Amino acid sequence: MTLRDPEIVELSTATGPMRALVLRPAGAGRYPGLLFHSEIFQLTGPIVRTAAFLAGHGFVVALPEIYHEYLTAGTVLAYDQAGSDVGNRLKTEKPVAAYDGDNRAVLDYLKRHEACTGSLGSFGPCIGGHLTYRAALQPDVAAAACFYPTDLHKRSLGAGMNDDSLARAAEIKGELMMVFGRQDPHVPAEGRALIYQTLTAAGVNFTWHEFNAAHAFLRDEGLRYDAELGRQALGMTVDFFRRCLA
Repeated sequence: MTLRDPEIVELSTATGPMRALVLRPAGAGRYPGLLFHSEIFQLTGPIVRTAAFLAGHGFVVALPEIYHEYLTAGTVLAYDQAGSDVGNRLKTEKPVAAYDGDNRAVLDYLKRHEACTGSLGSFGPCIGGHLTYRAALQPDVAAAACFYPTDLHKRSLGAGMNDDSLARAAEIKGELMMVFGRQDPHVPAEGRALIYQTLTAAGVNFTWHEFNAAHAFLRDEGLRYDAELGRQALGMTVDFFRRCLA
């Protein structure tokens, strides 16, 4: 499917206005909605291209600026040490409740959108994978694709670095798609094992995928990008959302 021109919307949250980029098919009709969480660098080229890929397969995709309280609207951090330093610092300054409030604002926006069926999913890599997991704690999220979710096993997201994400696993009512790179130092084998065991013990409905790949293997920029695995993983993601959100 071809896409309409991108749209920028401003959503109200408890911590101030939040901009979001909205991508959707050009064709008439209604489509499931996807809350798309970025990496710590916000809406970079690779993130927007991945979102366009998903939108082009029949979804209304909304991408919020996850650090809207701290950075000027439209700020995109560079894929370098300086950008990493800022993104990682803000990751543990922003309260978890604020991340959850942002999730709720985007989900409510999608439910009201004229082109959305009201069926909701979530997607994200890196910190976005963790935020996607937290979006799945919302009762109206039917499917969440979490790509190498950082800090989930360490329970260290947000201010205080003491999140309750795994502890609340039993609250997840939709289905999870968990995707990891086996050579990812940010989510090592013991961390993956903890996540798997926790989801299983909580009775969560999930699929589990491990690739021989590095962290950020989906990002189509830089030396860690694996084009073939990215193609496979995104194809699986489209199939997952179509099955769960149809």
